[in-house]
Amino acid sequence: MDEYEDSRAEETQATDEGVTLPALPVRLMNVLFSPGRLMEQLAERPVWAGAMLVSAVIVGLSIAFIPAEVIMEANRQAAIERGGEFPEMGEEAMRALRIIIPVTTMISSVIFSFLFAGIYTVIFAFVLGDEGRYAQYLAVVTHAWFIAALFGLLVTPLRISTGDPQFTLNLASFFFFLPDGYVLNVFRVLDLTQIWSTLVIAQGAHTIDRRRSFSSAATILLGVLLAIALVIGRFM
Repeated sequence: MDEYEDSRAEETQATDEGVTLPALPVRLMNVLFSPGRLMEQLAERPVWAGAMLVSAVIVGLSIAFIPAEVIMEANRQAAIERGGEFPEMGEEAMRALRIIIPVTTMISSVIFSFLFAGIYTVIFAFVLGDEGRYAQYLAVVTHAWFIAALFGLLVTPLRISTGDPQFTLNLASFFFFLPDGYVLNVFRVLDLTQIWSTLVIAQGAHTIDRRRSFSSAATILLGVLLAIALVIGRFM
């Protein structure tokens, strides 16, 4: 089923249940420009398949557009910095990697969508006692992550020109005066588009259970994001 058919199927099912949702392209535009209204709609009718598929495809494309040589060189430099060695790869292996890397990235995107929706469900519904179902948080996550996926594609030319496949628009840009080290690594992990997506998810958590204020949800979710950055920054 293509993306359009998927969005139409979701819309028809929503109408049958008494809640009319915009088509998938409209929802993806609304997550950028009208997230509050979109979260209200998703709380009532949590659809997620179309948004998950689109984000996964965009993430895969953003990696596929980066030459495999750039990715291999970045990995080689990282191995050298760690004091290790990076084996030379033949032409056949490089051709295989041009397919394997985007596909595994897409699969990882889907897996992380399910995983983080589960984490947020545990935090809000089980630990904090909010009213909410896994499907609702999954719908919120899959739509919110479209933001990070889209801007990841837009910065692909910068990733190619800088030779850094992991280049992002992150907080380190504002703290360039800090010396290289753990603190700056943490700021590098904190991607601005991920922060934006996290705030949209916080709006979704607030909408799912109105007792949960947006500021409270945002504080919790940004704390989770910071905790992840603190761990990743240790290994950069």
